[in-house]
Amino acid sequence: MKLCIVPIHIFVACLEYEFTIIIYHHLSMHTIHNIMSTIVNLRVHIAPVGFEIDRIAIAAKQMKADRVWLLMHGEPTKDRAQSYMEKIRVQLRKEKIEVRVEYSDRFDLFKILKSVREIVEKEKDNDVFVNCSSGSKIQAIACMMACMMFQGKTKLTPYYAEPESYASVKGEQLSSGLKTVVKLPAYEIHTPKPVLVQALKIIKQNGGKITKKEMARLAEEKKLIVINAKEENFQQARFASLDKNIIQPLLNEWKFVEIERIGRTRWIKITPEGNGAVEFLI
Repeated sequence: MKLCIVPIHIFVACLEYEFTIIIYHHLSMHTIHNIMSTIVNLRVHIAPVGFEIDRIAIAAKQMKADRVWLLMHGEPTKDRAQSYMEKIRVQLRKEKIEVRVEYSDRFDLFKILKSVREIVEKEKDNDVFVNCSSGSKIQAIACMMACMMFQGKTKLTPYYAEPESYASVKGEQLSSGLKTVVKLPAYEIHTPKPVLVQALKIIKQNGGKITKKEMARLAEEKKLIVINAKEENFQQARFASLDKNIIQPLLNEWKFVEIERIGRTRWIKITPEGNGAVEFLI
């Protein structure tokens, strides 16, 4: 066997060429990955966590989820489902599924709705699937309502994960296995127009009660109403625009405000229904 002596400059040139090919290949694959990430929508799941694992983990795996948002109680130290969340996280990571956690009060419908809305806004460019079978009943109801209310923000698909069996032994997860996944119809529920939501926000920020005169001024300032009138008729036109475009819809269509007259002053007051809407729409 003969040894081949290669001049050092040729050897170095070969190494540089090979290194260049490796770097080019790496950069090309990285670029392709970035392009594909911008073209292909991610499959994102939202799932409230209760005392079950399989209903979330197996469903996400079978539906080829790329990312799962786990809805947890706002006070982790008081949440008995914390250990289940950790087990779900471990299973999902084994499947190379990204896990993110969102916290809200599991007993407050409006706070859960707000959390789901915020996730949906973050994932507006992706396909979002919402698990309406895991977690508490309030969480499941909120998830279904969210799919109906926020359907226009992105593509939302609610689903129900039917387990193979339910637990009969205390201390085990409430159900195990996954029999089937049923996609649920999401009939759209209309929400107030953005200008009405902003008007509610103004009332809320003023202690839930504001004079009609002050509301007219702030509504014009924030461009919630438009006034096309001469100077001598400006105040009257501003009140007319406020009545037609803000007060009447909030009062008659949505029941979110009520009008109270004290002396010569009219007050716009937010109702309990209006307070609830503010919780998750703002």
